[in-house]
Amino acid sequence: MPKKTLLSWSSGKDSAWALHVLRRRTDLEVVGLVTTLNEVHQRVAIHGVRRELLEYQAETVGLPLRIVDLPSPCSNDEYESAMRRLISSARDSGVECMAFGDLFLQDIRRYREEKMAGTGVTPLFPLWEMDTRVLAREMIGGGLRAFVSCLDPKQVPMDCAGREFNDELLRSLPPGVDPCGENGEFHTFAFDGPMFAHPLSVVPGEVVERDGFVYADLLQNRER
Repeated sequence: MPKKTLLSWSSGKDSAWALHVLRRRTDLEVVGLVTTLNEVHQRVAIHGVRRELLEYQAETVGLPLRIVDLPSPCSNDEYESAMRRLISSARDSGVECMAFGDLFLQDIRRYREEKMAGTGVTPLFPLWEMDTRVLAREMIGGGLRAFVSCLDPKQVPMDCAGREFNDELLRSLPPGVDPCGENGEFHTFAFDGPMFAHPLSVVPGEVVERDGFVYADLLQNRER
């Protein structure tokens, strides 16, 4: 029997592509998405994406969404406590694995493995150590479309916020910036690709700078 698997879902391109990869495996069955949300602002942690767009994504990929509400500010202890409750609940419902879209940051992987050790839920990393230059172009060539939702202006020009993740964007990134933004240079919101039943109707809105980061406020296009 395929192992029931939850996918850590950031709303971005890496988690979307991880879903695409996982769905092609016969030994696993993705049964839901997990996202941490800033409970004060009702936005995806780090990415800054509105809750309504997150729910729009989940509906369009056809999977139930488990939201982990986090206080703002959120201490590490509070985060770990919330995740322990999530993992315990998932295990009790028959979930055996939880997948993450991490690419090459060893400390992040080690942290996840340490925290999940002994929980009865196995961490999986379906995109681990893929060459990010190849992966970025594989995503684009495979039909994945995404907007840049958040960026670090110390590493990426501010005018990249709200732009589409495509070959043109990759060519415009400064030297040393990872093409998948794995070092935190930028984050994205996926709105089309083989993991979705149909494209999401989303448009970039106002660009704002907050707490040292630049955010593009993505909005559902209700005119279509």
